[in-house]
Amino acid sequence: MFDNQRDWEIAEEMGVANYGQMTAGGWMYIGPQGIVHGTFNTLLNAGRLKLGISHDEDLKGRLFVSSGLGGMSGAQAKAVEIAGGVGIIAEVDYSRIKTRYDQGWVKRVSSDLSEVVSIAHEYMNKKEPMSIAYHGNVVDLLEYIVENNIHVDLLSDQTSCHAAYDGGYCPQGLSFEERTRLLAADRDKFTQLVNKSLRHHFELIKTLVERGTYFFDYGNSFMKAVFDAGVKEIAKNGVDERDGFIFPSYVEDIMGPMLFDYGYGPFRWVCLSGKHEDLIKTDQAAMECIDPNRRGQDRDNYIWIRDAEKNKLVVGTQARILYQDAEGRVRIALKFNDMVRKGEIGPVMLGRDHHDVSGTDSPFRETANIKDGSNVMADMATHCFAGNAARGMSLVALHNGGGVGIGKAINGGFGLVLDGTKKTDEIIKSAMLWDVMCGVARRSWARNENSITTAIEFNKNYDGLGHITIPYLANQDLIDEAVDKAYE
Repeated sequence: MFDNQRDWEIAEEMGVANYGQMTAGGWMYIGPQGIVHGTFNTLLNAGRLKLGISHDEDLKGRLFVSSGLGGMSGAQAKAVEIAGGVGIIAEVDYSRIKTRYDQGWVKRVSSDLSEVVSIAHEYMNKKEPMSIAYHGNVVDLLEYIVENNIHVDLLSDQTSCHAAYDGGYCPQGLSFEERTRLLAADRDKFTQLVNKSLRHHFELIKTLVERGTYFFDYGNSFMKAVFDAGVKEIAKNGVDERDGFIFPSYVEDIMGPMLFDYGYGPFRWVCLSGKHEDLIKTDQAAMECIDPNRRGQDRDNYIWIRDAEKNKLVVGTQARILYQDAEGRVRIALKFNDMVRKGEIGPVMLGRDHHDVSGTDSPFRETANIKDGSNVMADMATHCFAGNAARGMSLVALHNGGGVGIGKAINGGFGLVLDGTKKTDEIIKSAMLWDVMCGVARRSWARNENSITTAIEFNKNYDGLGHITIPYLANQDLIDEAVDKAYE
């Protein structure tokens, strides 16, 4: 009854609640580095699934268009460059653009649409990476693209649509400053303009998709916001959100089947010494634990950690994020703990993002590719949290919200301090496997093909030590035949 944004704001003002993303709640906020890696993986795998790019190629000559250069969305420009592509990212708040430009995370800036597109085509033709910040509204950008019949390979959005009516989405026709004034002076008028802009935004996306663009919702509740703006057409059943939306979320189409179902997710660590040289040593050690020839995903992650120092990803703490599967996380964690034991580095805090294989239940994002009806339940996050507590993690947390907003997600997180002891080795072997394979098991039971094969491999490798129950897959033809006979 009270599990919604408005009532949460009241609770926060009363001092009885705080907003806990798993990252911040687990002390391990590392800035936008995490979403750079996630976006890098998302874009590369979208290219493989939808554009026919092979596992050893990148996005050379391809165009990605999106919006947002803020706290999390600011990663998009950097990520598309690392992935080898060309990106145009719209942003209405110039201070956000300046931050990313000064940081080196976006290369070119313009408020002229013809110039923006010209730069993009120049680098696409040269097959060189380039990121361009368009200072303006994404709806204006998409209008220009549609009117001039410009082909876009990959399209998304990262405006803060989980808080669309609180300023997270700037309506077309308003500058950022006008948006801020109207939000304070007339919320009803602001809401009307948001709804109008979202409806037009949807129509432009629909046109581009009809022309061959691949659009995906990037976990910011964009499609839910469009639905809330009155566009019932975006719902698969034309009535409500129960059956999902007509466009896929990036987890549904990309991250889920290509990464989460295998157990790959945003493993991370912070060097508690605060020394950058410790981070460099851990980067090298982690790279030595990865076989880049095993899968395309491993190759991507190897390249990521190999080039992490060059890409200047650290913001704040001496931290790193690296997508890894269960066994990869265990190998790296044990290696780090041994390095601490030998005095090669100072203590390390391990953790992960909430946006992972098993930590979060959210039908709008993390569990969007779980299709057995259980994606509306928070069993997985709760089990993950409880199991981590029982297995000795240093810190455990269970949060409402995170990413897509209050009432739309439950996430359970952990932190583990590597102190070099043998006891910590045993916690790593037990808890790290649980933290990942709990989610793989849930996805396997939902009949996700890659999770089933991953679970079967786990049972073989850990025979006598651990076991995941494998679902029995019925023959659909036999079921259909039996039903037809019963109703003859």
